[in-house]
Amino acid sequence: MRRLVRPCLICLVSTVGAAGCGGGSLPTSPSTPTTPVPTGPTITIESGAATPKQLVVTPGTRVLFVNRDTRTHQMNSDPHPAHTECPELNQVGFLRPGDTRETGNLNTVRTCGFHDHDDPNNAALRGSLVIRP
Repeated sequence: MRRLVRPCLICLVSTVGAAGCGGGSLPTSPSTPTTPVPTGPTITIESGAATPKQLVVTPGTRVLFVNRDTRTHQMNSDPHPAHTECPELNQVGFLRPGDTRETGNLNTVRTCGFHDHDDPNNAALRGSLVIRP
């Protein structure tokens, strides 16, 4: 009896082990995560500059800020240092290299200036969002 139980037990353990480990399936290559391509109105920071310098959007729009630069940036609304002109823009805030952040809904018709809080006088990192119908 012992001779019969042992081979069956080994067979059962190896079958359960293979099923639990995904036995029988072919190995798959690991997928490489990709950075999503921004859609909609976007300000891109790259090589120490924000582009485009002026972006026109309709009320209710959100604008995406993408940091493709090698350093961090803190994007805020004008005037510096109060940042009171466009509070929705201040939601972007601190961007590490590779970060993407969105403004709040830009509902009010106006022009919102923006800048890098840590480098407020750098014209390359200044721009404006024009909200109009």
